[in-house]
Amino acid sequence: MAAADDIALIKSQEQELVLPAFDEHVAFALGSSIYQRATAEGLSLVVDIRTWDRQMFFAATPGTSADNAEWVRRKINTVRRFQKASYRLVAERGGDAMFSEIVNAPATDYVIAGGGFPLRVAGAGIIGALTISGLPGRSDHGVAVDALCDYLGRDRALFALAQE
Repeated sequence: MAAADDIALIKSQEQELVLPAFDEHVAFALGSSIYQRATAEGLSLVVDIRTWDRQMFFAATPGTSADNAEWVRRKINTVRRFQKASYRLVAERGGDAMFSEIVNAPATDYVIAGGGFPLRVAGAGIIGALTISGLPGRSDHGVAVDALCDYLGRDRALFALAQE
């Protein structure tokens, strides 16, 4: 799939995968479903779900390290600053090595890599992020989107990026 197609689909994901409300129960439901999937499929990943002012869910499966939590931190910063999925930046920028200099986003705090997804709440806008680290970026992004689809009762196939 061409980058333009990915960008259009990711924009659709961001606009349509909107939570009716968000609280600790929603964070736990989303996070638990991701953790259960990871353990069932043997995926090594970290999942972090938060509002901008506090972490509401965190879990790590075997095979992850402190590096994954660091990637999560940088992806969260990217989502918060640019108000879009971190994988959308991958598609838009193509992994631009000059990104940090162009937008004054130091690599120590921001990253162009998939896995950070903005949590949008109806009537409130983007209030936080659901972030995955441990898989290739496109797959990290896919796990986040799948979890939101499942929670919202949406068909995963309608929002899935094509396999590479």
